[in-house]
Amino acid sequence: MVGDVLWRYSICSFLTNRFTDEKLSREQALKGMTLDAAYASFAEHVMGSLVPGKKADFVILDKDIMTVPSKEILETKVIATVVDGEVMYGEL
Repeated sequence: MVGDVLWRYSICSFLTNRFTDEKLSREQALKGMTLDAAYASFAEHVMGSLVPGKKADFVILDKDIMTVPSKEILETKVIATVVDGEVMYGEL
């Protein structure tokens, strides 16, 4: 799955930029791919965060990408994908 591969490389590139002063924190990288991306597409009122009233689009991963070593993010597998509140891949 192309999307499955792209998010991993995006997060890793944000965290491992060779210019130390240009690296993002994990929190900044996650926000950039969720709430900030929704804001950029003028959709922050319906997506980008998990709050009542917004679309429930999210993935369940086999590792906590907020705590594992950066190099392990590329090895992270998607267990389930939920789009608009419905499981589209895997099981919860």
